[in-house]
Amino acid sequence: MSTLDFNQMLLSNAEFLRPFAVTLTRDSETAKDLFQETLYKALANKEKYNVGTNIKAWLYTIMRNIFINNYRRKAKQNTVFDNTPNDFLLDYNQATTANAAISNINMKEVNEAIYNLPEIFKNPFMLYYDGFKYHEIADMLGEPLGTIKSRIHFARKLLKAQIERY
Repeated sequence: MSTLDFNQMLLSNAEFLRPFAVTLTRDSETAKDLFQETLYKALANKEKYNVGTNIKAWLYTIMRNIFINNYRRKAKQNTVFDNTPNDFLLDYNQATTANAAISNINMKEVNEAIYNLPEIFKNPFMLYYDGFKYHEIADMLGEPLGTIKSRIHFARKLLKAQIERY
């Protein structure tokens, strides 16, 4: 196919790309840029076009790939890495006053929720809370390790359901 024939075919099918460009970009100026870049890429890669294939599909594919590449490039450019030292936040002495009344109420709720757990879950959970390892709890209670892990898991789950604020 001669260059003149290819250019003629490209120009006769190019107008179908404009609405697709607007659909992709949702901005008329960006769509114009995308349209121009698509035509440039098509002209620059005319040797890659197989004669007899659907030129509209070929052009749509070029446009879509350009759009995706530009989108990915912009997404990478918008990623901001903050490598500045935030030492001043560590040394920032902010005066805060703890509200002991609220803390006591919260701990009262947590202790009540633990007390209301079924015994089968409460015993392993309390031992774990006291700092024992899973295998130590399993040895103390004479239960398999997997059973102890699942009971502690279910105890946590029940506590979470009872105390929804946390």
